[in-house]
Amino acid sequence: MYQSQAVIGITNADKDPPFEQCVWPADALHTIPDWVYTSKAVYDREIDKFFLGESWNFVALEAEIPATGDYKRGYVGATPVVIARAEDGTVSVFENRCAHRGAEFCRHNQGNAKEFVCPYHQWSYDLKGNLQGIPFKRGVDKVGGMPPSFRNEDHGLRQLRVATRNGLVFATYSDRTPPLEEYLTPEIVEQLDSTFPGKKLKVLGYYRNELPCNWKMYHENLKDPYHATLLHSFLVVFGLAVAGVKALIYADTVHGRHGFMGSRKTKEKYASVSDDNKSQMRSFHDHLKLRDERFLDFVEEFDSPWSAIMMTIWPNMIVQRELNTLGVRQIIPNGPNSMIMQWTMFGYEDDTPEMTRHRLRQGNLMGPGGFLGVEDNEALKFVQEGMRRSTTDTNVIQLDAGQTGTTRGFISESCIRSMYAYYREVMGIPVAEATA
Repeated sequence: MYQSQAVIGITNADKDPPFEQCVWPADALHTIPDWVYTSKAVYDREIDKFFLGESWNFVALEAEIPATGDYKRGYVGATPVVIARAEDGTVSVFENRCAHRGAEFCRHNQGNAKEFVCPYHQWSYDLKGNLQGIPFKRGVDKVGGMPPSFRNEDHGLRQLRVATRNGLVFATYSDRTPPLEEYLTPEIVEQLDSTFPGKKLKVLGYYRNELPCNWKMYHENLKDPYHATLLHSFLVVFGLAVAGVKALIYADTVHGRHGFMGSRKTKEKYASVSDDNKSQMRSFHDHLKLRDERFLDFVEEFDSPWSAIMMTIWPNMIVQRELNTLGVRQIIPNGPNSMIMQWTMFGYEDDTPEMTRHRLRQGNLMGPGGFLGVEDNEALKFVQEGMRRSTTDTNVIQLDAGQTGTTRGFISESCIRSMYAYYREVMGIPVAEATA
């Protein structure tokens, strides 16, 4: 069995064992083996079990496809899909792969179309992915063509189940995935509805970047309040997240896979931090000031106790609401050592021009080069590099030891432990027996 090993003798092969040899260390609650992040065999099973399995994957905002014929290219896991608005107003999601020879037929990120035509052999599909036309289906002068038994309805694009809620579009490959609200759980739905209350949304812009890290690290990062007050000077200095403020780090009580990190901004423009706490935060700088203090203004507009909430919806969605800037992020796995992040920033259709400018101003917090995003991206890269190249083989998650799930403390890894308990169960990874 592949188990946690001594430092001496570990090779690169140990970072990528066959899945059948993967056994979690005996202290499963407080350790994570490196191969969870580096193994191609583990990654392939994750794609099958989570992204192509019994999960609802976020794929789009309805505001991106408001009219008949509007479409958007997207992904479910690493699989390219098309999200389209059909003539009857419904939203369809289908694979971006021609049923004939497998060509990725939709090449534009967004647009409007009456049909989709494969550029290779001109097979055409309607807005729900049904095959509607084949050139020379009966051959030329009755020579060649498809056999008489060929039926168009048997050769459409692979279509996914779709669910929508308050402007969000989700898709699943499985007929056994429970209804969306049940999948999310009532507590997560309540928090989601505070950002998506049913008002029409307005897309403000996009970011897209590659992170050289495993896709699960992004979920961990947003279930990890410990780093927030240490890595992000901006959050602390400007009172957005300070140890001791009103906060909740929540894990859903059914599976522990979804969660959110909610916090309440201090009333002061700049945080008051004790000398003792400053000594624990090497990145804290007293001298930092904003030239434009409007950046920190918070307009009360949400039915929520939190001025900031970062929500993780398994397996691929992040909902960000920091002060008044709003966005969703979609995780696109790209092998065990890489992921793509698609960011969509939005507001509400009834926003005033002043509020739109305010959201865009605060949007500088987010994105690949944002005041917060750039630090997370760099830190996750360092973690992945360390695990890929080191001779050790185990991560330690002992903060707030023994606890799992929801916590009000910033110095805790309890939500990460909940996520991996769920992960091990679905993946079918056994735990090693404890030794005396």
